[in-house]
Amino acid sequence: MNPLRLVKTESFETITVTMQPILSSDHGEFVEMAMQYFRSLNPEFDPQPDWKQLYFQNILSDLSLFVRWILADGQRVGFIMFGLERHRILPRVGGAIYELYIQPEFRRKGIAATAARQAISELRAQSPSKIELQIMTGNHGATAFWKNLGFCRVSERYVLPEAKK
Repeated sequence: MNPLRLVKTESFETITVTMQPILSSDHGEFVEMAMQYFRSLNPEFDPQPDWKQLYFQNILSDLSLFVRWILADGQRVGFIMFGLERHRILPRVGGAIYELYIQPEFRRKGIAATAARQAISELRAQSPSKIELQIMTGNHGATAFWKNLGFCRVSERYVLPEAKK
């Protein structure tokens, strides 16, 4: 993948942002960073046994998913997962961005936007009918971030929580 240069205008600091595939040998580091990500969304996140056993394995084995490290000046600072989905009924394929995480100390430097644009570019190369994503209710920072990249809200999603046993 070609490195993308990003200039942070406040301090004129140049950061080189690259993405590289996450490999099976990255299991431990990826799972640790994924847990940081999910705990940032829900501090009470407690991975269930199936998550611990299958999350990473299923991501890597699904050929419709692309999971990449996000590197800033060669240092792993986050990850992004995006992919293609068949429409449930029509003969279409859509693109989706599933996860984007940047470690807190590297935020607000343009790294996430640079990685998101690269993922969008890769998805567009596959000619999807649309590219979509979901944002957790109340995540105003993510809402503003994705709107700034051109995404707009088209629906609300409701979930019936699992019954407590």
